[in-house]
Amino acid sequence: MATAMRVAILIPLAALAACASTGDGGYPSLAIRPGERVSGTADPVPAPAPPRATAATGSRIAQLRAQALVAHTRFGERRASAANLSAAAQGAAVASEAWSVAQVALASLEAARSEAMIALADLDSLFVDAKNDAVATGGSGDVDAIGAARNEVIGWIGEEDATLAALRGRLRE
Repeated sequence: MATAMRVAILIPLAALAACASTGDGGYPSLAIRPGERVSGTADPVPAPAPPRATAATGSRIAQLRAQALVAHTRFGERRASAANLSAAAQGAAVASEAWSVAQVALASLEAARSEAMIALADLDSLFVDAKNDAVATGGSGDVDAIGAARNEVIGWIGEEDATLAALRGRLRE
């Protein structure tokens, strides 16, 4: 048994040793080959021109602001109903009829808010593009106009967030 164990150990060691031995000692050179030599010149590729502000940007700003205003107006129209329903559900058990109806009213408010958020996301995208254009060209482009519309929409969404937080707070008491 000891002999069989020795043979079982020696065979893999012999195979490993055979792999490590060299035949003629001729290893490939590690010197740089002709194909590895760097030659020629490379000119940097010019950066693509940033998008320029156009008259279409002004109409897009107005369109997005109007979209956000419509959503904010819709939110305002639904606010009184949601406030009444959440007041009626104040202190009601979770999943009760009054609580469920108030949750649906809050979801309606959140849907109107999300429409304003979509307009804000598009304004954010325009704002970033205009800022990048301003940095690349040294001008201000439409940054101020987009920023003003963006700040107005952010203000509306802030009001909506405060309303939603207050109404949700009623349902948690």
